[in-house]
This record gives sequence, structure tokens and C-alpha cells, in this order.
Amino acid sequence: MAGLPCRLLLLCLAAAATSADLVLEEVRRSLDLSTHLAKISAELSLANAPGGAAASTFMLALEPGLEPRLAHLGVQVKGEEEEENALEVKETKVKGKSGKFFSVKLPSPLAPGAKVRVSVEMVFTHVLQPYPTHITQSEKQFVVFEGNHYFYSPYVTKSQTTRVKLASRNVESYTKLGNPSRTEDTIEYGPFKDIPPYSQDTLKVHYENNSPFLTITSMTRVIEVSHWGNIAVEETVDLKHTGAVLKGPFSRYDYQRQPDSGISSVKSFKTILPAAAQDVYYRDEIGNISTSHLLVLDDSVEMEIRPRFPLFGGWKTHYIIGYNLPSYEYLYNLGDQYALKMRFVDHVFDEQVTDSLTVKIVLPEGAKNIHVDSPYEINRASDELHYTYLDTFGRPVIVAHKSNLVEQHIQDIVVHYTFNKILMLQEPLLVVGAFYILFFTVIVYVRLDFSITKDPAAEARMKVACITEQVLTLVNKRLGLYRHFDEAVNKYKQSRDISTLNSGKKSLEMEHKALTSEIASLQSKLKTEGSDLCDKVSEIQKLDGQVKELVLKSSVEAERLVAGKLKKDTYIENEKMHSNKRQDLVSKIDNILDAL
Repeated sequence: MAGLPCRLLLLCLAAAATSADLVLEEVRRSLDLSTHLAKISAELSLANAPGGAAASTFMLALEPGLEPRLAHLGVQVKGEEEEENALEVKETKVKGKSGKFFSVKLPSPLAPGAKVRVSVEMVFTHVLQPYPTHITQSEKQFVVFEGNHYFYSPYVTKSQTTRVKLASRNVESYTKLGNPSRTEDTIEYGPFKDIPPYSQDTLKVHYENNSPFLTITSMTRVIEVSHWGNIAVEETVDLKHTGAVLKGPFSRYDYQRQPDSGISSVKSFKTILPAAAQDVYYRDEIGNISTSHLLVLDDSVEMEIRPRFPLFGGWKTHYIIGYNLPSYEYLYNLGDQYALKMRFVDHVFDEQVTDSLTVKIVLPEGAKNIHVDSPYEINRASDELHYTYLDTFGRPVIVAHKSNLVEQHIQDIVVHYTFNKILMLQEPLLVVGAFYILFFTVIVYVRLDFSITKDPAAEARMKVACITEQVLTLVNKRLGLYRHFDEAVNKYKQSRDISTLNSGKKSLEMEHKALTSEIASLQSKLKTEGSDLCDKVSEIQKLDGQVKELVLKSSVEAERLVAGKLKKDTYIENEKMHSNKRQDLVSKIDNILDAL
């Protein structure tokens, strides 16, 4: 029920706008057919008849033949100083009339007897039809345009002129209503006087047009926003040449040798990227396309897109282009409130036409209260979730669709959302936690035995390794006893106190006996485990006995030296001999220990 008053209001506005009080005193219409688009502009002198009511709106109409091809409609009013102000345009309906109608709101009500100058701009796609529809590589492309000689309007038009701009001077035929004049690539009709409302008369022009008939049949634009300072943009483009279809074979030789061969084909085109674009890539299913060129300018980055093959009528290509942008140029925030301002669609090539566009804006994980402001109507689909590295509950994705876009749609949209800055710590903490869990798992794994059944051989090897480690410790400790005893002998030679020597000898005997007993016990355990290492331990025991014997001989000769029973020279010579033998024995013991 809430929509009923709105419908009544629109009907009232339509009735007011189509009243006889409004008159088009002069219409100067221009049709630009020099590209694959039909651009129609009109300068209107709109007057309100004296004695009537003030008009706050007026009506624009489209003839039924061009209605589905309209891509852009813009209306501006010219002020006293020739400045132009855009007017609000809303689609409406007129009872009993076919076609498409729009209600245009004036900046101020038009008083009775007053006039206003209005500029109307319309862009139509796919209205230029190739004729013939199939051509060979050497033939030129001709197209046919069918429109209306008159400015289709619900009002009486007192005077109208029409100027048609073509792509070339080669014109096959054109309608000759009112004896039009032709100069080079321009045809001028009119002036036509006192044209009734909704007048139609077919305007038809058949002429040569070799401009690039490129159409983006499908395009997906993905904008991924990161609060770590980067915005990644990727565009997946399906491109088609919608001109006359190539008939017969394609000759690469003729194409390169003759400059007019394939004159309507497309070798390359230029894409304009933002000035801050970096890390640009251009590829297709095969891989990177190296024939492209990049030119960095002051206010933009110009990229020459050269497909792997020239595009003739009916031919298609598919490619992907991507780049990175610094977020500080497009992302604004105040506290937890953020606003992303970027183009809904960007420049792909001059005079571009996009049949179907899908825009996906990937916001940071945790973004909420999302609101989109668009300069024109778009179709919002259900939001999606996108998962990438270190995401837990997914990033929100805004999905929007729009069809039939032209260059006039290259405008900014603004995405508002809230984001708690504390969530920026989520990913670093996840990395730290992941490494902590990894290291903890490795520690647990190497220390636990997860085998289901016991391995007697492995257990035996572990026992032997443990016993061997104990033998090494005891043998090294026993060799250390000899060094301590050497110190006691040296003190005795200096102090000549026999008690020092006796004490050292007693300590050596006691500790040596205990260590030797422990090593013998471990040797028996090795023998019990069936290890051949017990033979090496037995050899160590024998060598150690010889070392001990040499140590005791050195102490006896030290006693004889102190008592005066042995000359000093003889003592030094004997001590040197004993030291060499002892060093050889210790080296053998160390070699056996290393083998263990």
C-alpha cells in the first residue's frame, strides 16, 4: 500500500508534464554516428505558455525502436552564465503510449511565459547494424542506422534541425526528408516546423564505418581491500568484435603487406589505469602476454593491450589484467568508520561498451554495517564470503551487477562500513599461535613412543646406548683421578711432606677401585645384552691397569728422588719415558671411547 501514493504522484507528474502548456520552441539535435555508438544530443528551448500554471517538471520520451538500446541519459540546464547543472531524471509511464518516458525535475518551477534552455545527451549501443553482415578481409565495413527524423517528444515542437555526423564521406544511401544538405561526412536536416507530439518518420543512413566495433560481452571486476596498505584490483574481460563477420580465410601475409587489409579489424587498444597503479600484469589462459606496453604518465598509467591475434568481426578474446593500488588514496576513515571511494567501472578502451558487468568488492574480515552509495542504479546481489590466508569466519564480499555500460558510467561509488582496528592483530596472533602449536607438537612427538607393539631389538639398542653412556662417564672420571694424583705428587716434591703423597695415593686407590668395580658391573650388563661392546670395555680396563701402573711407578721414583736415592737427571729421563707411554695408553683409550 505504501507504493500506491508514489504511483499516483508519478501519474500526476506525467499528466502535468504532457499538458499543452509546455512547448518546445526550438530543438537543435545532433547525431554522432562516427563510432560504433550512437550519441544523440539535443539543445531544447522549453517554454511554458502564458496563462497556465508553473511547471516544476517536464517529460522526455524515447521512441520504441531505440528504447532497449539506451545506455546513458543525461539532462542539464543552462544558466545565465552558460554553466550547466545536472537535473534529476526518473523513469515514469504515460498511459496509452508505448516507449520509455522520463520525468525531469527543473531546478526551479518554470513560470507561465518563461523559457529555459535544456541540454539532453543520450548514448545508444548496438544500434549500428553491419550491412552486409559478412565481409572478406579486403572489404570495407558498412553499417546502417535507423532512427527518427524528428525529436520524439510529448510536446509540440515549433522548430527543429538535425545534424548527422558520420564516420566517413562514403555514403551508400540516406533518407531525403525535407531536401537535406550534405557536406563531406555530415548530413543536415530541417528546419522542420510545427511538429506534432510523438511524431515519427524513419531516418535511415547506410555508410562506411571502419571504427573498432569492440564490445565487452562480460567483465568481472574484483576489488580486494586490505587495511595493511594495499588494494588489489583484477579485471577478467571477455571481448568480442561485433562488426561485420569475417567471411572466408584469414591471410596473415596480406594483413601485414597491405595497409588496407582488415581495415575494420582491431590490432590493439589502450587501457587507462589509475596513476598509482603498480605491479601491473596482463595474461590469458596460456600465460603472460608480453606484447603489451606500459607508459607511466603524470595523471595516469597508459597500457597498450595487444591480443595474441587481430580481432575481426565475430572473433573473441579473453584476458585478465590486474594491479595494486595504495589504500591511502582511496580508503578514508574516522575512528572505526571507513569509506572506500573507487570507480565502479574503469576505462578499458575508448568508446567502450560493456554488455554485462559484475563487480565484487572484498572487504577486510570483520567489516560490518556495510552501505553502498552509487551514482546510478545498480543491482545488488546477496553478499558473499571470501576465504583467504589466515581467515577464520570469512571476508564480506559486496556483489553488484549492471548491464549496458558506456564511458559515462565511469564514476565513483562509495562503500561505507565499520571495522574494529583491534581485529588487525588477529592475523599476526594466528601466525604466532600456529608456530607455537607446531613446535609443541614436534616436542611431544619426538619424546613419546606411539608404537602399538614393543620392539625388543629397539629396546635392547636403547639399553646398550644407555649403558655405553654410563661407561664413557665413568672412564673419563677415572682418568681424571690420575690427574689429581699427579697434582699430589707435585706438591710432595715441593713440600717433601710424605703425608701428602700417602693421602693422595690412598684416595686414588679407593676411588679407582670403586669406579673400576662400577665399570666391570656395566661390562657384565653389556655381555648380558649380547653386545660386542663388552670386549671394547674389557680392553679399556686392561689399558687402564697399565696407566695406573705407570702412575704408581712415577710416584715411587718421586719418593726416591726426594730421599736422595735417585739422581735428578735420571728421574727426569725416566719421567719423560713414563709420560710418553702413559700418553700413548690414554690415546688408545680415547680412540676406543670415540668408537663406542
